[in-house]
Amino acid sequence: MSQTPKQPSNNDLAADRTELAKYRSRAAADRTLMAWIRTSLSLIGFGFGIPTIVRTIENTHLSHNLNPVRFSVIVGLSFIGTGMLGMVLGLREHRKLLKQIESDRYTYETSYSAEIVGVALLVIGLVSFIGVIVKSLNF
Repeated sequence: MSQTPKQPSNNDLAADRTELAKYRSRAAADRTLMAWIRTSLSLIGFGFGIPTIVRTIENTHLSHNLNPVRFSVIVGLSFIGTGMLGMVLGLREHRKLLKQIESDRYTYETSYSAEIVGVALLVIGLVSFIGVIVKSLNF
């Protein structure tokens, strides 16, 4: 005698869908964290690269009257600091989201971490822009 397979109940299907939704949300959170890490590492890399490039230019004696090393170190350290801030904010957001996914009461909350890093980069860019203008006009 062959038995027909038991059809899953609506409760079983709903539970499976809920678990799949949690899995997709977890995967999305992991992808977001990886984007934060990539961005932060890029900023840190720029922070290390800028002073090195300026020192190399200075050592070639192409810029006799310029002394941009101090300014480039400040900008480089600003990029490194912003990258580290982005890493901390990204890790915090990821941990918070994982806790929300693990609980059965997931609610969407607005995050301002990306805006904080964006404003920090805007300030660094503005200060750099003004510094280059002032230096090139020899004020």
